[in-house]
Amino acid sequence: MIKYLKMDSLIQNLISFLLSPQFEGWLLVLRIVFIIISLLFLLFIIFSLFSTQWLKELIVQDWVEFFTFRPYGIRRIKKIWNRIMARLESGLESEYKLAVIEADSLLDDILKRMGYLGQTLGERLDRLTAASLPNIEEIRVSHQTRNNIIHDPDYRLSLDEARKTLEVYEQALRDLQAF
Repeated sequence: MIKYLKMDSLIQNLISFLLSPQFEGWLLVLRIVFIIISLLFLLFIIFSLFSTQWLKELIVQDWVEFFTFRPYGIRRIKKIWNRIMARLESGLESEYKLAVIEADSLLDDILKRMGYLGQTLGERLDRLTAASLPNIEEIRVSHQTRNNIIHDPDYRLSLDEARKTLEVYEQALRDLQAF
């Protein structure tokens, strides 16, 4: 009990010293310095938030999704898809093949973002069921077409086959609500 009284007395003496008239001027200067430092830190935090992508990803994407009723990034996916479909109009078999490869890559990227595990699209497709993607078997056939294009340099792809393959990918993207 005596220790606590001595400690209490010591704290009271320290407080009275800090509030004494001779030290009061220094306290005011110290307060002003700490207020200025705090304001500088606050300005730095605000500047950092606006100069990085973090604030945009955290707030802007949520607001866009809320007001448009669509996931953020739909416009970018739609633009990529239109570029893929434009390849069919060229009349070149190499462009058809490239369109199928890009469509397969787009589906793979979307499945990765959705959190499906696997090293390749084939592994991710094995984890999907008909409930999550109704045309899963057609997608597997389309993915096999893509593998044939990649691994067989003599593989021939007609315009009709490329259109059918891209229709399968398009339906899969619609089922995944990617656009």
